[in-house]
Amino acid sequence: MLRMVLNIQQEAARPGAAEMIDALLGAEGGKNHPYVATHIFARGREAARDLADAVHLLAHVHGRNPGVIEFARDKPSGEASRRWLDIAAEGFAAERAYLMRTVVAVGPLPSTPGQAESEAAVAGQRHALEMLARSDRNGCALGAAMALVLDWRAARTVIDAAAQRFGLQLVPPALPSPRQTMAIIDDAVAPAVQRAIVFGAQQLLVQHRGLWDLLEARAEARAGL
Repeated sequence: MLRMVLNIQQEAARPGAAEMIDALLGAEGGKNHPYVATHIFARGREAARDLADAVHLLAHVHGRNPGVIEFARDKPSGEASRRWLDIAAEGFAAERAYLMRTVVAVGPLPSTPGQAESEAAVAGQRHALEMLARSDRNGCALGAAMALVLDWRAARTVIDAAAQRFGLQLVPPALPSPRQTMAIIDDAVAPAVQRAIVFGAQQLLVQHRGLWDLLEARAEARAGL
């Protein structure tokens, strides 16, 4: 009996999935990556090439349909999660279209040393995200979709900057709000599912951070030409 009580107390003391995802966004999210937060906007004449590079690579990772959210919709989920995924999929279709219009507006991918290595890295990231979103572990794909929606705000900052710089009209964000996104965790009551949601979110953020790291390295390589 005492062991049961201690186990219950330990479970209650652990942070919930929403708190853990919020902490992950603070630690690993794009808005706090130095390249997104500062560097890409502070390089003077190089900023145009950096922004063009960013939207091209974002399109390579997230420009295809189906993507993370669409794959997540193919997985079993609760009613609230299903509704959220439907809204998120519709919203990301609009975001994807906006991203692709921005890619057209910025022109060709900037010439950068090590292009073949960059292409291989981006292809690996895209494959890793697809495998994550196709995972049979209940909650994993949902967590990845949630993290994409929550972290897309950082990507949107860069896309909007590129659109503005290259004369494209800005469009309002189309994705569910952070509050709506976090609320669907209540639909996943099983601890194992919540752990899978957190895992999926964490892994997507790892891939996004790798993308920003790559973009920063590419900017430094161009500066050395």
